[in-house]
Amino acid sequence: MSDAGARGPEATGAAAMTLEADLTWFDGAMRPGVRVSVSADGTITGVATGGNAPVDRRLHRAALLPGFINAHSHAFQRALRGRGETAGQQGSFWAWRDAMYGLVETLDAATLERWTRSAFREMLASGITTVGEFHYLRHAGPDTDFSLDDGVLRAAAAEGIRIVLIAVCYMTGGIGAPLGGAQRRFRSESIAQFLDQQDRLAARLDPRTQHPAMAAHSIRAVGISDIVRLGQEATARRQPFHMHVEEQRQEIEASLAHYGRRPMQIIIEQMQGGKGMTAVHCTHTDAADLATFVQSGGIVCLCPLTEANLADGVADVPRMLEHAPAGAAGGGSIAIGTDSNARLSMLEEMRWLELAQRLRLERRAIVTDSSGRVGARLLRCATEGGAASLGLDAGAIRAGARADFAIIDLDHPMLEGSTALTLPDALVLGGGDGVVRETWVAGTPVWQRGPQITAGGR
Repeated sequence: MSDAGARGPEATGAAAMTLEADLTWFDGAMRPGVRVSVSADGTITGVATGGNAPVDRRLHRAALLPGFINAHSHAFQRALRGRGETAGQQGSFWAWRDAMYGLVETLDAATLERWTRSAFREMLASGITTVGEFHYLRHAGPDTDFSLDDGVLRAAAAEGIRIVLIAVCYMTGGIGAPLGGAQRRFRSESIAQFLDQQDRLAARLDPRTQHPAMAAHSIRAVGISDIVRLGQEATARRQPFHMHVEEQRQEIEASLAHYGRRPMQIIIEQMQGGKGMTAVHCTHTDAADLATFVQSGGIVCLCPLTEANLADGVADVPRMLEHAPAGAAGGGSIAIGTDSNARLSMLEEMRWLELAQRLRLERRAIVTDSSGRVGARLLRCATEGGAASLGLDAGAIRAGARADFAIIDLDHPMLEGSTALTLPDALVLGGGDGVVRETWVAGTPVWQRGPQITAGGR
């Protein structure tokens, strides 16, 4: 097996089993002697500690973690990697967007599916087991055919990744402006048409690993009354609802000019404060608005590597943490996404979520849990926070959760010297994707790394 890894759920059929690793991320810490029972349908049926009961598979020199959950991805944008990085070519987000539109105009159905598979495969190699695919490139050509929806689902099934297909409603080319050029491949002609397609999609999903969600692209692409209706329809269908919110100052300025309100103000006023909604980015959200949103039960999905690549800015993470309601998921009010997929590494996303705040605030240890631990809190953002955003019973090793795992190689040189206590920080702040040994979805290994040089030279 090569270092590039092997993948595919077809390689190993799921079966009921009990696993035990040297260390398991359980109840907020790395613990030894944890046995995890998994059913044939890919659900964790029990977690036991202590004793010497037999296990079906012993994971030697390994740590068992819940798989990372990528709450926001545009898989097709993986094809832009390495483009437009020269000074003078794309100095702003809006120039980058023009380049993205140029890519859209070149993609046919087969090429889109190929790039989507490539992105999903790379996610699995970084320990990501679920992708929230914020899918707005929906039509193969000028007709409103929604044919590209099926290609994304085929790509996920072929690679073995769990997918929450966040179908995106996109109706205007700016506030009050018509769609133009590449944007027409994103369009929904009406809310009724969008919802009809959403119902057709829901009926076609494989419930074992495919799940529905919906989104309004942004206040630039959907009018206020339609955003409100989409949120209501998502609630009625018990589907997550997502939206890009205040990534760029220009979006806020346009909203103020047209509506007299910032986008987040509108969400708070007309959508119960944003309860149950995921707002992606919130890079330039007013402090009081941000506090109200998260206090109301809203989740912010941050995408640190994309936000850095596009020069968006740095969001006010301490305020998100401070105002998260009691009883919120372990990630608090924060989920993490890979967005444009210019760099695909959940460990690096976690790391830069913390490091960007250190640079902004000129102090250390910003994203911490109640014990002051950075790595532990970031792991929970990348697992439990993502699960809350996508409406999944996942992101934790406990009975009833999805049996989606990232298996970490404890012999990898990057983790040399780590103990159960220091491993979370060593992994998140010093580890790379090479530490991921296997990735499992629904109780089945779907990706395995080849032989590696270990700390002992083996």
